[in-house]
Amino acid sequence: MAVWTNLRFRAVKVERVMRRAAKQKLKPPHAFVLEALSPMEPEVRRMFSGLAVYLGDRVVCMLREHEKSPKDNGVWLVLSEVAKADDPQLRREFPSLRSIELLGDKIRHWLLIPSDGPDFETEALHACDLLLRHDPRLGRIPKSRR
Repeated sequence: MAVWTNLRFRAVKVERVMRRAAKQKLKPPHAFVLEALSPMEPEVRRMFSGLAVYLGDRVVCMLREHEKSPKDNGVWLVLSEVAKADDPQLRREFPSLRSIELLGDKIRHWLLIPSDGPDFETEALHACDLLLRHDPRLGRIPKSRR
């Protein structure tokens, strides 16, 4: 009888730990971005090691906070087909904007606002403002949704 009680106690303890871990995984990184975009009813999907944010059919950014490759944590902005990564105006608006190391030189239309940057929240919220104003430089329809 004592063995059964001990096993039940362990099972309950494991179940609690698993539930806690599941809840922690559900909490999106940089949730203030989703809050700022809430008037546009963003859709969130898992992508790579983060959460992709869609506005309608367009993927506009990805929220990432992962212990592997922490250099690439932050908000990954998706540039449209008409925008260029080296646009001086874009660089003035987002001084910390840089390429994403994990993607190398293969994908140039994704750029990072790093979470360890001095003005991370300010720049991320500026990106949200641009998205709310339907800035044509941000967002693109992925091939899978075309």
